[in-house]
Amino acid sequence: MKIRYLSGIFFFFFFVSCGNQKTVNGVYRCYQGEKNGFSVWIVDGYKIRQNIYKEFLYGGNDQRYLFNPKGEIWIDHAVSCEEYELTLAHELNEQALMAKFGWTYEKSHDSSLRIELVMRKKYDSICRAHEAALHKVCPEDATHAREIPGIADSVVLSGIYRMPLGVRDGVGIWVVDGYKVRAGLFPDFGLSGNDMAYHFIPGNEIWIDGQMSSEETGFSIQTELLERRLMASGVSYGKAYDSAINTNVRLRKDMQKLIDAHPTLIVPKVLVKD
Repeated sequence: MKIRYLSGIFFFFFFVSCGNQKTVNGVYRCYQGEKNGFSVWIVDGYKIRQNIYKEFLYGGNDQRYLFNPKGEIWIDHAVSCEEYELTLAHELNEQALMAKFGWTYEKSHDSSLRIELVMRKKYDSICRAHEAALHKVCPEDATHAREIPGIADSVVLSGIYRMPLGVRDGVGIWVVDGYKVRAGLFPDFGLSGNDMAYHFIPGNEIWIDGQMSSEETGFSIQTELLERRLMASGVSYGKAYDSAINTNVRLRKDMQKLIDAHPTLIVPKVLVKD
């Protein structure tokens, strides 16, 4: 009887304390997968700044932000696809230095900024070498439409590539300067494209506009992969596009189910660790 009584007291105070804690819903926007043992999430930076911590920017980890759940890396949804990989590397390094070596936030942050600089120089070198090895391209789409009056039949790609995003299904994924593409190649280039839909995109490549948000990148890559696969099999651009968009809708619904299943975010009284 005494044990039951004490257990009752424990659970009473447990639920009271939980009830006093602040919870925030709607923070999670898109799951990005696992990286170095961490779950990577795109989160609603606006909502975090509005309801939790007004200085939250770019990303976060469980060592710097105590409201950031253990084992998760957060990336602000306002971060572009061009900055995503750099921000992720920054947060992983910062978390490791603070957790494993007891470094201060400031020291860990500065170290992570230096890693970003190294990565930026490396990406620029890769992109310039890639462009130097390419042949001239034709500035038209799959329907042979050209949108810049008087443009040459073949043009050199220069200053278009911004960074590599790896290879998927044998296709190279690249972040490109969308503004330059629209200004000098094809004004109707949207936020992404593939070599089957646009003749100015080299073979076996998908282009992602650097202005695209990080949370949209994964959906766009999936769309482009399916579209080019269908077109390669003989399906028209219009039908391939429609099919890819319908698949995109399903992927978004699946993502929302994953988000809905995520535990509610509980915000502690102490928000940051310096």
